[in-house]
Amino acid sequence: MNIILLGPPGAGKGTQAKRLEARRGMKQISTGDMLRAEVKAQSPIGLEVKGLMDKGHFVPDPIIVQMIENRIEQPDCVKGVILDGFPRTEAQAEILDSMLKKRNLKIDAVILLEVNEEALVKRLCERQHDDGSRRADDHPEVIHARLETYRKQTAPILPYYEQNGRLKRVDGMQDVEAVGKAIDAILDQRSS
Repeated sequence: MNIILLGPPGAGKGTQAKRLEARRGMKQISTGDMLRAEVKAQSPIGLEVKGLMDKGHFVPDPIIVQMIENRIEQPDCVKGVILDGFPRTEAQAEILDSMLKKRNLKIDAVILLEVNEEALVKRLCERQHDDGSRRADDHPEVIHARLETYRKQTAPILPYYEQNGRLKRVDGMQDVEAVGKAIDAILDQRSS
C-alpha cells in the first residue's frame, strides 16, 4: 500500500509515519532526505542536484520522480511507502501517478491531517524537548509563515486527489492514538 501524508508543520505526520513503519512495515520516503542522501553519496543524480541547489534552482520534477522510482525498488519498500514532501503540485501528482502506473503501483490513499491552526500554533509554541530546550522554529511568526507556505503549496493538489476519491481527511487535533486508529481504518478499508 502506498500513501501520501499531508498536513501542516506540526500536525503529526512524522509521528504517524513512524507508527505506520512499525506496525505495517511501510517505509517513509522524504524527498528532502533523499536529496541530501544523493548529494552526500555523490551519485550521478546527487551531483546534478548539488549543482542545481548550489545555484539556488529548484530540482526538476523528473529528477525527484526518478529518485522516488529508484527508492521504491529497494527491498525495504516492498510493503508500501509513505510519501512525505511530495507531490506539492498537480503536475507532480500526475507525473507520480504515471510513474507508478508503469510499475503496476498506485497511490492508494492521500491522508490529510486537518488541524485548527491557532490551536496548532499554541501547541507548537509550548512544545519542548526532553531537556527543556525548544526548537528554533517554534515561534509564532515563524510558525505562521510555515503554515502560509504549506497552504500555498498543498491546497492546489487537494482537488486532484479529491476528484478520484483518494483524499481522506483525519482530525489531526485528536490524540496520537486516535489519529493512528483513524488512519488504520482508512488503510484497512482500502486494502479490503
